[in-house]
Amino acid sequence: MQIKYTLPILAAAGFLFAAYTVVNSNKPIPVAPAVAAPASAPFKSFIAGSGIVEAKSQNIAIGTPLSEIVKTVAVKVGDKANAGTPLFYLDDRNIRAELAVKLADLAKARAGVNEANASLRDARSLSELAEAVTDRRAISSEELLRRHNALLISTAKLDSAKALVQQAEAALTTTQTTLARLVVRAPVDGEVLQVNIRPGEFAQAGALSTPLLVLGNMDQLHVRVDIDENDAWRFDKNSKAVAFLRGNRDFRTDLVPAYVEPYVVPKRSLTGDSTEQVDTRVLQALYSFDRNQLPVYVGQQMDVFIEARDYAGDGGSPL
Repeated sequence: MQIKYTLPILAAAGFLFAAYTVVNSNKPIPVAPAVAAPASAPFKSFIAGSGIVEAKSQNIAIGTPLSEIVKTVAVKVGDKANAGTPLFYLDDRNIRAELAVKLADLAKARAGVNEANASLRDARSLSELAEAVTDRRAISSEELLRRHNALLISTAKLDSAKALVQQAEAALTTTQTTLARLVVRAPVDGEVLQVNIRPGEFAQAGALSTPLLVLGNMDQLHVRVDIDENDAWRFDKNSKAVAFLRGNRDFRTDLVPAYVEPYVVPKRSLTGDSTEQVDTRVLQALYSFDRNQLPVYVGQQMDVFIEARDYAGDGGSPL
């Protein structure tokens, strides 16, 4: 009797558990509260976009003209660097050995000039002595011609020796230029924002996904704003603009127009949000602001609102 009722009871319990599971799984998942309340536009009609903070000089990705092992890194993050300040040094042992050879070649070429000068003076003296003989019977015409030709040959040899000196000097200059290129220097006055290279690592020349070093002029910060091409016709660079710090809308600052890049480019993902549209093109406007008003860093995102003209039925949808 117990076995007879056990199976129906287990089946009923399984059905009730399955029904409970299905009902609970169909309940909507509550939306997680935002970590920080989003900023709201202070204008009735506006254009909104995500902005990213960058240095006044833009963020300069420092590269190397030659691929070589890094010998010394002369700066660290946060250092001030004037234009021409060495940032890092590449291994120069091969070039210095080549420089020694070029110096020796130049010394040899200059010695050849001295030798050619001596030969020319000797040939000129012999030619002048022959020309000074008044009695042509004392010296044959053949001897006169031979001494004259010897003078011409010596002159040509001197010109050739001088050309070899110029060639050696050019080769030396080339080697010295290569040696100078092994010292990577700051192109402008700025601050070191990032260092991604260390002594002993190989510095690859060319465009890199991760720059060897990032430099920027931090005297003034800019915020680069992406304006959707569909809103570009509503944009006026002289309109009021306000930026809110991403993550804390209590930090806001008025923006001053710096310049607009008059070239619409494909949009890059800034926020990393899966809902952000990147299959569009944007106009990029740059604004400056007082960095003392905001605890902001280069590369940080900001929510930017730009006042736009009010058109009928236009509420100013954000990007």
